[in-house]
Amino acid sequence: MHATVLEAGQGERYPAGADSQIVIKATGEETAGSFFLSETTIEPGFPGPPPHRHRALHDMFYVLDGTLTVRLGDETRELGVGAFVCAPPGVVHTFSNTSDRPTRFLNFNTPAGWEHYMRALGEAAAAGPLSRETIGTIASRYDFEAV
Repeated sequence: MHATVLEAGQGERYPAGADSQIVIKATGEETAGSFFLSETTIEPGFPGPPPHRHRALHDMFYVLDGTLTVRLGDETRELGVGAFVCAPPGVVHTFSNTSDRPTRFLNFNTPAGWEHYMRALGEAAAAGPLSRETIGTIASRYDFEAV
């Protein structure tokens, strides 16, 4: 293994909508399979994935700018800058941007592997707008069970 250093703005970039993007910062290749990390920006009105749960994946979010709307089980929260949430395996969750400005957050997942989903999502976004259904269809090929 070797050290990884990415400056601000560096990483694998994928579109996720007109003004949304995913910048992959760490993958299983760099972390010996232990985690994935992306810096994601979602535009106002971004629908997010359908409510879902993971079998083995811990899905974590840390808000850098704006407000991230997160649903955990039956509770929906508006999370501001500095907020952190961890949805462990089995917990139904989703996220979106219901605000009128972009939201930027870090998305951590352990174990690694989520980078494959993000790359596929970026390819789909390059072909046209992402709907909640499109996101769910792509995600269903990974550790993702829509509920």
